[in-house]
Amino acid sequence: MALPKIEHPTFDVSLPLTKQTVRCRPFLVKEEKILLTALQSEDNAEIINSIKQVINNCIVTEGIDVESLPTLDIELLFIRIRARSVNNVIKLAYRDNEDNKRYEVEVNLDDVIVLFDDTHTNKIKINDTTGFTMKYPTADINAKISATDSEADLFFDILKNCIEKIYVGEDEYSAVDSTQEELNEFLESLEVKTFTMIQEFFATSPKLHYEVKYTNSSGNERVIVLSTLNDFFTLG
Repeated sequence: MALPKIEHPTFDVSLPLTKQTVRCRPFLVKEEKILLTALQSEDNAEIINSIKQVINNCIVTEGIDVESLPTLDIELLFIRIRARSVNNVIKLAYRDNEDNKRYEVEVNLDDVIVLFDDTHTNKIKINDTTGFTMKYPTADINAKISATDSEADLFFDILKNCIEKIYVGEDEYSAVDSTQEELNEFLESLEVKTFTMIQEFFATSPKLHYEVKYTNSSGNERVIVLSTLNDFFTLG
């Protein structure tokens, strides 16, 4: 006699960047095994791939391409799924840099928000007729270039993958139709002030936000700001 199939609850998650509403189920023991195996490997690319696989398994809505989702959408999806799958409250240990003592703090994953900066824009203007638009990095991009040793090379690799369109007057050029050499030449020809605007795009991009507050042994109130998936699950 066949064993009964277990019905699982579903819930909706609103994605902050793509503005989609995605229906998901909690992750199961088989997904937990995927995550644990990846964490034991301590390989960043494998961990990213395991998170994407778990999210892909748990999405009920059809037609969602996890590979193309911005990193922020994936991070929020994983947090919301994790909160419904295991526990919405997690405990983290943090070493205070004033008294050098470790403090255990609690984080309610349901209270994690996305912080938006009113000054943020994806349009980079070079001059009156020329400029380009940016798109947000995806987890797929991060996994591909995670092995890059140099921070400068890493930033340029991310940047090349985040240029969406280049326009000159009425003409538009899609970055995906350009070679890496052409993109390198284009970026290296930019003025420093334009490059600063690109850095501002990344600095002001929407991000996860959660504040943990505690008082250390010196009687001083401390605030820890969590803004990446790594902050929520590996803070030490």
